[in-house]
Amino acid sequence: MDTQVTTPDSAASILAGKGSGRRSFKDKATAVGVTVGGIMVFVALLLIFFYLLYVVKPIFDGASVSERAAVAYDAASAPALMVGSDEQNELMFRVGSDGKVQFFRPNGELADEFVPALPAGVTVVSASASVPHEQTYALGLSNGELELYRVEFGVTYPGNVRTITPKVRNLNGDSRLLVNESGEPINAFTFGRSNNELSVAFKGADGKWQLTKLEGVENLLTEEIEWSRSGALLPDAPSNVQEQLMTPDQRQLMLRSGNKIFVYNIRNAEEPSLLQVIDAGRAKRQLNDFSLLAGASSLLLSYDNGDVVQYFQVNGDKGRLYREIRDFKGLGHIEAIGTEFYRKSFATVTDDGRLTLLYTTSERELLSEQFDIAKPQALGFSPRSNALVVDAGHKLHLFAVENDHPEVSWSALWHKVWYEGYPEPQFVWQSTSGSDDFEAKLSLMPLAFGTMKAALYAMLFAVPLSIAGAIYTAYFMSPKVRSVVKPTIEIMEALPTVILGFLAGLWLAPLIEEHLPGILVMLILLPASILLSAYGWSKLPLEWKQRLPETYQELMLVPVLCLVGYASFAISPSIEVMFFHGDTRQFITNELGITFDQRNALVVGIAMGFAVIPTIFSIAEDAIFSVPRHLSNGSLALGATQWQTLTRVVLLTASPGIFSAIMMGLGRAVGETMIVLMATGNTAIMEWSVFEGMRTLAANIAVEMPESAIGSSHYRVLFLAAFVLFIFTFIFNTVAEVVRQRLRERYSSL
Repeated sequence: MDTQVTTPDSAASILAGKGSGRRSFKDKATAVGVTVGGIMVFVALLLIFFYLLYVVKPIFDGASVSERAAVAYDAASAPALMVGSDEQNELMFRVGSDGKVQFFRPNGELADEFVPALPAGVTVVSASASVPHEQTYALGLSNGELELYRVEFGVTYPGNVRTITPKVRNLNGDSRLLVNESGEPINAFTFGRSNNELSVAFKGADGKWQLTKLEGVENLLTEEIEWSRSGALLPDAPSNVQEQLMTPDQRQLMLRSGNKIFVYNIRNAEEPSLLQVIDAGRAKRQLNDFSLLAGASSLLLSYDNGDVVQYFQVNGDKGRLYREIRDFKGLGHIEAIGTEFYRKSFATVTDDGRLTLLYTTSERELLSEQFDIAKPQALGFSPRSNALVVDAGHKLHLFAVENDHPEVSWSALWHKVWYEGYPEPQFVWQSTSGSDDFEAKLSLMPLAFGTMKAALYAMLFAVPLSIAGAIYTAYFMSPKVRSVVKPTIEIMEALPTVILGFLAGLWLAPLIEEHLPGILVMLILLPASILLSAYGWSKLPLEWKQRLPETYQELMLVPVLCLVGYASFAISPSIEVMFFHGDTRQFITNELGITFDQRNALVVGIAMGFAVIPTIFSIAEDAIFSVPRHLSNGSLALGATQWQTLTRVVLLTASPGIFSAIMMGLGRAVGETMIVLMATGNTAIMEWSVFEGMRTLAANIAVEMPESAIGSSHYRVLFLAAFVLFIFTFIFNTVAEVVRQRLRERYSSL
């Protein structure tokens, strides 16, 4: 019987084969795991990228309009004075120039009708409507009186069913508002009204324009409103007035005569004054109409050639005067123009039925479509601006409007915009306000500028210290001290940035403000003292140097730095008295004309620099320390000094790693949030001054995202800011990798 004997050599080979198979399996598994992990990271980045695009895209979409209903009314009705709808778009109303109001449902049903009850023998001579959001109109009567009405909608829920009830409320109450004391008819007028004030500018029987202001005071005994009257004739009023407007705050009155608009200051009703005459004439163009934009700060002038021009007041040498700001051209022969309640949008309808939606601030034409609404009489937006009512062809046409983000355009985000009340076009970020007629200012330029400014000052502070420290630690420092210094600096990276921001805002910022001369002196004396100490050390006798062990020679600078720092702060008050009149901040502000904020770019640079230093130092130090020893030894053997070896061999070989360290630090600085949030005033300004603050993209997102309404323009623009920040970091990392690869290829032969 044959017996197979296994020799020791064959057993070893079997075990080696098994071990090799396990290693091969582990290698392949590791390779697959690393590959899958890298792919998942790439997929995650793509998902973030496309999700941000998904949220941001709607703000650049145009508007859409679709006709929901067309309801016919009596062709014999008086011309339309005002049209509109309720908030839910379940009722449309039409106010005729005779004061009659009709309410229609979209299915054509007449829901209600109102006819003003006038005294016997009194007729309606004229009518005027207020700004859209007030939904108020007035009737001028033949006896010199004025009747005020408001269109209202009540909402009730009987049986859990929403019911909207229209109502026309008489704002006169039990009072007779005799505007024209002579009792003659009010042939043409405009008005402005508040809770206890009413201002009326009207044309008298003699053709002269008069201003009357009625102020109501409640009688404490009878609880009746007692009206006091004041007024005067308007000076230099034109004889032929086609249109008249009054701002809701009752401060300004505009009279249009031909191509000229007379603007009056009527704050003092007894002494109205002509503020400005706007010459709105253009070559071969006739002014057809003018109206107030939402907020009543801007005038919209429409011309017979289809142009619409926006005017608003700009502060100048002669005070605040109206000035042409922007225009919209080629809109056709405009028959009717209407503005939204609160936003700066407006709509125009031409004689052939072309409907155009525009937004003034962003200068966007949002929509231009043809509909069966030729020869319109009037148009009006719903309170929520999601519907539009057009009176044309003896029908009320109800349009559903989707126009969620008209404020945003490329020019509004990245170009200078001339906002209402500003002296010139500017980059401004101001997303919210307490006013309903607020003009959103969503320029991302101040935020992008603030991000770059904060990163720049942080890198100016961090790069020299971290790179110089990395060079000395890796190349010159003794191994024993290095084993303590390197981990200590790396541990700094674990310090929460919120702590750094807290210390910067509450401790460092007041310290710098109080000892600013000392800080400036210290920036000069510290480098000088280090160089002088090094020079003095080189001149010491050899036996003196040997008394201090070579291992701890670096530590001799610690007392020097402490002494110089203490001395700088000690002499700070004396320097402030000698050169800055005892108050550095006032000197900078008053003498140099530089704004000084306590929480400024200097504070941010120092605080953020401490956060960035560990990142740059650790990567750069590893790159320098990893340079093969045979390169530096060979250089020294050929007679080069340590400095020559460092600059011409070590740094060149480690340059890819050093550059990567700097770019990693820059990426960290660009995305930093808490330090910037707590150590600056978060003012979105575009100034390079080190004594002024800034607002960064990251800090802005952190501050405003919790308060933004989901799906609003503000919300989506914040996501756009996040997308811009994402692009910034992507560009920095891409450039860093490209440059690193080229540096590696160039110096790999060393």
